[in-house]
Amino acid sequence: MTRGKLKVFLGYAAGVGKTYQMLCEAQERRRQGQDVVIGYFEPHGRADTIAQTEGLEFVPRQVFEHRGARFEEMDTDAVIARHPQVVVVDEFAHTNVPGAERPKRWQDVQVILDAGVDVLTSLNIQHIDSLNDQVWHVTGIRVRETVPDWVLQEAAEVVMVDVTPRALIHRLERGVVYSREKAAKALENFFTESNLAALRELAMRQTAHQIEEKREEEHFISDRLPEPVRGLQSNLAEKILIWLTPDPSTGMLIRRGRRVADYLNSSCTAVFVSHDAAMSELSAEQKAEVEKQLNFCHNLRIQPELIESRDAAKAVTEYARAHGITQIFVTRHAPEVQKLVQLARDMQVTIVAERVRHAQ
Repeated sequence: MTRGKLKVFLGYAAGVGKTYQMLCEAQERRRQGQDVVIGYFEPHGRADTIAQTEGLEFVPRQVFEHRGARFEEMDTDAVIARHPQVVVVDEFAHTNVPGAERPKRWQDVQVILDAGVDVLTSLNIQHIDSLNDQVWHVTGIRVRETVPDWVLQEAAEVVMVDVTPRALIHRLERGVVYSREKAAKALENFFTESNLAALRELAMRQTAHQIEEKREEEHFISDRLPEPVRGLQSNLAEKILIWLTPDPSTGMLIRRGRRVADYLNSSCTAVFVSHDAAMSELSAEQKAEVEKQLNFCHNLRIQPELIESRDAAKAVTEYARAHGITQIFVTRHAPEVQKLVQLARDMQVTIVAERVRHAQ
């Protein structure tokens, strides 16, 4: 069975028109004779967007009861049983209600793609995992619902839906995006013009990066590589290693390392050094934090390795040298950072400080 293709409509904020454009494409495909259904759609009371669903079949949602409340989620099994050519799935980064088979909607989409169904979906830039710290630094808001970068990289196509920040603010002021009361609060917080301009730039860079990656893939498949692309192959020699620690800032480090590796088109691994397999030197809270970081690595398709040693800096350096690592990423809170710098003089050691937001 041929796997379905994923097309992502990417925006920098709510209200830029991602869902509207996604539904316009769904209607166009329907006019072309394709079998198109809606697996999940969130109208948000936007009349022009709702109008774009006319004539499209809706797959009934699955209902869950949680803490005395009723929730509706996409019925992934029903979508697969219906097996259309194309399914529309709004809000890609959504977290499913407890009790659903999978915790995240992007995971539901993976199952649908595996079943051979094409998916059209929508996503805002702040929900991309590796950009989480940058978005927080710009806006002061820590986004909790994220999608791993590798999921977006597997998309057949990423389309940026764009309006100017000023035009988006006008939409908010007219009550097109949210209710008047909610819009007023949004304009005071997340939807400031400076925030929107910075997020828009991030979205443009991300889209350009996706396009460049696709071009590189096409060139590498060809037997005859253009000269500029042959130069890009040198980046494959770069190998990045992330030194994991129980410090909470390690999450930021993992995102940074993953993003640099993606830009360099290089490999990315991670290591955690412990006295023994049971991590006996760590407290229960520290062990939980390490498990969290290991799971995060897996989500970002970074292979973590556990090393047993009582000399962490030496162990990291020896592992890096044995595996041809060229760059080591470490937080400034890691133990023996300066010792690592001394031992790994033949490699680039990047000490990543957690960003601190200053009052505007």
